[in-house]
Amino acid sequence: MTYPPEISRVTRSKAQAMIAYDRLSRWYDWLSASSEQPLTELGLKKLNVGIGETALEIGFGTGPALLAMASAVGDSGGVVGIDISRGMFKVASERIAHANLSQRVTLEQGDAVALPFASDSFDAIFISFTLELFDTPEISIVLSECRRVLKPGGRIGVVAMARDEQENIPQRIYEWFHQRLPAYVDCRPIYVQSTISQSGFQIQSIARKMMWGLPVEICLAQKTATEGKK
Repeated sequence: MTYPPEISRVTRSKAQAMIAYDRLSRWYDWLSASSEQPLTELGLKKLNVGIGETALEIGFGTGPALLAMASAVGDSGGVVGIDISRGMFKVASERIAHANLSQRVTLEQGDAVALPFASDSFDAIFISFTLELFDTPEISIVLSECRRVLKPGGRIGVVAMARDEQENIPQRIYEWFHQRLPAYVDCRPIYVQSTISQSGFQIQSIARKMMWGLPVEICLAQKTATEGKK
């Protein structure tokens, strides 16, 4: 029997991650606008947050997805974001205030391996280019936390770099940089669909795109409607 290749580990510390993203916070939009942002928008469209819903974003960065969801939920809904970076927190806070959406959005600085929210709190969770930043053992913990805080029947949208069993040349080059410069190239491709499914979610749809020659999967999944009910 053959097994798929193991995904690379994340060796930089959380403290190193915080420092790196604090430094990137003022420049991140410029760096990601042409690559990540169009795929994030596709993920938001697939998640389809609506009026009156409560949504959570893990790894909100500079906050563009928070703004989109805050506009979608209306005054009767709410959006919560959590990010490890103080710099990202500051930039996102300023962006939300400038858009006059502060009353709809609550931000937390913290680590998604232990979400500081009550069980069954959210209708939807969005994670874009963030799940692949966690070390391999932590990915299932983060997804377990997502299942805990989602309401029964709630949905999760994930946009992430995807690992193929047969690597292409761009993926080999990217993995080479990830292994040798872990403090700078800290994310890496992961098995998106299978990891989400194995974490207890029901896959609703999956789309596959390319970025820098690397595959990206946009996955919509659901917590079962009966989970958590007694």
